[in-house]
Amino acid sequence: MNRISSVFTHKALIAYVTVGYPSMKATMELVPALAEWGCDIIELGIPFSDPLADGATIQEASYHALQNGVTPKLCLNTVTQLRQEVDIPIVFMSYYNPIFNFGLDRFCRASVKAGVDGFIIPDLLPEEGGDLEGLSLESGLDLIYFVAPTSSSERVDMVVQRSRGFLYLVSVTGVTGARESLASDLEGFVSTVRSKTKLPLCVGFGISTPQQAQEVARVADGVIVGSRIIQLLGDGGIPKVGSFIKSLRDVI
Repeated sequence: MNRISSVFTHKALIAYVTVGYPSMKATMELVPALAEWGCDIIELGIPFSDPLADGATIQEASYHALQNGVTPKLCLNTVTQLRQEVDIPIVFMSYYNPIFNFGLDRFCRASVKAGVDGFIIPDLLPEEGGDLEGLSLESGLDLIYFVAPTSSSERVDMVVQRSRGFLYLVSVTGVTGARESLASDLEGFVSTVRSKTKLPLCVGFGISTPQQAQEVARVADGVIVGSRIIQLLGDGGIPKVGSFIKSLRDVI
C-alpha cells in the first residue's frame, strides 16, 4: 500500500497550494502547518502561464508565482525540502506542458527522488496519457484523472480503468473557484461513479465552507479545497488558513 492509498481509512481532507504564492517562504511554512492541522494529502500546484481549468483566484496565484521565479525544478527542490518535515502524500498538480518540456521520464524520476507520490494534470486526456501513464506506473507514481458531471458513461469507464490513487470528481462544470453552493445532483453523480470503481472518490472545485465540505464528505471519500485556501492566504495569511482548515477537519 502506497502513501496515497493508506490515507483512505477515513474521510480525507486534501489541500491545494500554489508553489511560490504569495512567496516561497509562505509555501515552506504553510505545507507543514496543513499537515499538522489535519490535511491528509497536499496538492502542490506547479504554476503555469495558461491554467485553463482554473478560475481567477488560482490564475492570479500562478501569475504571481511565475513572477517570483517558480519553475518545475524549483517545485521539485521544494518537495525535497518539505520531505524533511512532512510525511503525508504530496501530489503535483500541473498542466502537461511544463512536464513535457522538462521531459516525461526525467520528470518522473526527479519526482520520485524528491518524494512526490502522484500527478494531477487537468489538461491530460486519458486518450493521450499513455506515455506518462507508463512512466509513472514504472516509477510508482499515481496518475489521477478527472471525472466531470458531463462525462459520458464511456469516458467514466475509461477513466476508472486508468486512474490510480483516487479519482478526482469535479463537483460542477466550469473552472476552479469558491462557490456559494454545490451542484444539486452531486450525490447522484458520486453514486454513478462509485458503481463503476473501488477507487476512492474525492470531490473538488467550488468547496469553500465547512457546510459544503460536510455535504461532500457525506457522499465521497475525500474533500479537495484549493481556491478558498489561496484567497485566505492572500487576504489574511497563514493564521486565517489555519482556522479554516481546522473548521473543515472538525466537520469531516
